[in-house]
Amino acid sequence: MSLNKSLLPHRVHETGKVFIGNLALESGQELEEVELAYERCGAEGAPAILICHALTGNQYTVGTDQEPGWWHGLIGVNKAIDLNNYQVVTFNVLGGCNGSTGPLSINPSTGEKYRTKFPKITIRDIVNAQRKALENLEIDALLAVIGGSLGGMQALEWGLLYPSFVEKIIVLAATSQLSDYGIAFNTIGTTAIENDPGWKGGYYTQPEDVKGLEVARIAGMVTYRSPYLFDQRFQRKEKENSTFEVESYLKYQGEKLTRRFDPNSYLYLLQAMNSHDIGRGRGGIEEAAHSYKPEVIGIGFQHDLIYPPNKIKEFTERTPRGTYYYIPTQFGHDGFLVEFERWASLLSSHLADHTRQREA
Repeated sequence: MSLNKSLLPHRVHETGKVFIGNLALESGQELEEVELAYERCGAEGAPAILICHALTGNQYTVGTDQEPGWWHGLIGVNKAIDLNNYQVVTFNVLGGCNGSTGPLSINPSTGEKYRTKFPKITIRDIVNAQRKALENLEIDALLAVIGGSLGGMQALEWGLLYPSFVEKIIVLAATSQLSDYGIAFNTIGTTAIENDPGWKGGYYTQPEDVKGLEVARIAGMVTYRSPYLFDQRFQRKEKENSTFEVESYLKYQGEKLTRRFDPNSYLYLLQAMNSHDIGRGRGGIEEAAHSYKPEVIGIGFQHDLIYPPNKIKEFTERTPRGTYYYIPTQFGHDGFLVEFERWASLLSSHLADHTRQREA
């Protein structure tokens, strides 16, 4: 039987930048001439899903077959988030370094790069910028906002800042506020960068000159995966130069990040993570949790050191329409980036029931 191509949805895959103009920040400052880099793909006119990336992620969630995006295994034609049925949008976050306005951008007032003169931003600022960008892309409603880690923080804020704009928020490996333990590890990263002579107060020549960013990445990598996984993978094996394989792996990961990420952006996004608290200015976490109008789906991952599953469960169950899932894994926090077979069907089922919910 031949396939009737006229029945297939018209799919789009576009990347670019959307200009949103001036943006008022929580700090009271105004950021001028803001733009966000984005990727948009899927069925034209289909329900829209916003994907929010993690700390060192970018807008290329889907990517291409030649250069797969960071959730390429989850989102695509006939995948868990099926691009035949949905359109998916991802923005590089405000303060990022992959095309959105951030420390690398030119300050219109001075004609120079912002660097450390970029204003302080919060998760709420990031979300407010996304909301304006969606409006300019002529998207007037979201079926869901989905994100892990820093992306999950954004999803949580979306549910409170724009409750009538989004039906569901799906939060993976993120809590309602960053813990003191999380802030402690971020402090290691911040200190390593700011005390590196190569950083030069934010006026470094090349990102590779900032060895402190390598240290920050190494500290982060230790928290992203479980001790069991490290032991299982490396087993105290040594290389020919008497270096342990785990040392070589972590150094490689640190050096790799300096080739693609801006140290100043890293600092600003760590600050935004530290300030994350959905109860701030809303009467506390419990009161904020009770005020959610969108459905909240929380997913916690075993061995997640920074975002404990029990905290995600506790918060999710406080929301009026919350559903929590626990994913057994040895990957710890990085579970939201791998092993899709363990949890992807949960996303599919919650997204697929939107028609039934609208009819109820």
